Amino acid sequence: MTVQQTPLPVSHAPVVRRLGVGSGTALCAGAVLGPGVLTLPSLAAAAAGPASILAWVVLLAMCVPVAAAFAALGARFPDGGGVATYVHRAAGPRAAATVGWWFFGAVPIGVVSAAWIGGKYVADAAGWGDAGAAAVGGVVLAGSLVSNAVGLRMSGRVQLLLGGLLAAVLLCAVLAAAPHVSAGHFTPFLPGGWSSVGSAASVLFFAFAGWEAASHLSGEFADPARDLPRVTRNTLITITVLYLGLALATIGALGPEAAGTDTPLTALLAQSIGGAARPVAAVAALFLTFGAVNSYLAGASRLGAALGRDGAAPRWLARGGGPGEVPRRALAVLGCACVLLAVAAGFGGADLDLLMRATATCLAAVTLAGLGAALVLLPRRTPLWYGVIASAVLTAGVLAFSGWLLLIPAALALASFGFLTLRGLRRRKRPGAHGSAG
Repeated sequence: MTVQQTPLPVSHAPVVRRLGVGSGTALCAGAVLGPGVLTLPSLAAAAAGPASILAWVVLLAMCVPVAAAFAALGARFPDGGGVATYVHRAAGPRAAATVGWWFFGAVPIGVVSAAWIGGKYVADAAGWGDAGAAAVGGVVLAGSLVSNAVGLRMSGRVQLLLGGLLAAVLLCAVLAAAPHVSAGHFTPFLPGGWSSVGSAASVLFFAFAGWEAASHLSGEFADPARDLPRVTRNTLITITVLYLGLALATIGALGPEAAGTDTPLTALLAQSIGGAARPVAAVAALFLTFGAVNSYLAGASRLGAALGRDGAAPRWLARGGGPGEVPRRALAVLGCACVLLAVAAGFGGADLDLLMRATATCLAAVTLAGLGAALVLLPRRTPLWYGVIASAVLTAGVLAFSGWLLLIPAALALASFGFLTLRGLRRRKRPGAHGSAG
């Protein structure tokens, strides 16, 4: 073997086994919930009308075996590497490297999307228009890059607080809209045909990524085999109530207007508290999006440094990836990619719907890879194993509706494969490389 194999990703931080079911549920639910849900109901409604509810239901059903599979893998292989670890065990280092590139490539797209969402809510409250939304999004992005570059990190308690704030905002919006739900808003139910449901599901996948978070947290539970299933069950119940409630409230209370607003939660809250809904939703959205963007960049810069350290990306990315250090080189790469995407979007090269679909496509590819690893690593011909097959088929179906956006994970996979191949060729050409063990 002439190409150095990428070792299993492991966390170098000390293992802290102090997560209980309550705190684990909060962290896992916070990973699945995200700022995307602040605008996804309207994007789904624009794609499929009232039938977008079917897309929510299908994806929630798909989540059950996905979440159970990641919980089972986390219990069997408690490690901070998550999906990459499982893919490495099931398919080898090249496949694991590809998953890492998919994660790393998805983050700039998702970060720009999240920052833009916060900008839209603030601009809607202030009456600034699209230019104002772009400016606010730019400030969120710049602030997050600077805070990461100087080594400022949000504590776990702050992240939990932001996750709880998002859940509270969603619940308040659903309860505020409930008295205004009208049965007439659900007809015609399927205005765009069945293909529109698939189109809605392809963008909604953005709101369902994050189940691998349970596997990343697996090493922090005192008893993963006992606690992870409970955490998974509690998280499933939480997101089912919030997501279905939000989907029904958006369609039932807003009707056709649901497809025409960039700030659906503001519209839902306005039906009960009037003009006060705009500043309330804007402040909540700004905090939520900044917290999410900051966390995404922090995690992805660490991932980039780890890829460089393990030989799955250029070695110079590895600098600053040690404990207590700041991976500024990986952060700079992410920052440049974010700026280029934001500029392209600002000049009409992409809209929010396209950016979120692109992010969802990469995340769905990661999920599909994790499900493939589960089919190899988990006991076969069990109810869970068959459930994983069903979820893999549904995930592949969602990916099929991504259309030309599939070129993004394909290009990232090709880049990963090409890099490892070229790296192997260079190693073979070095003096003394011939005959060396590898």
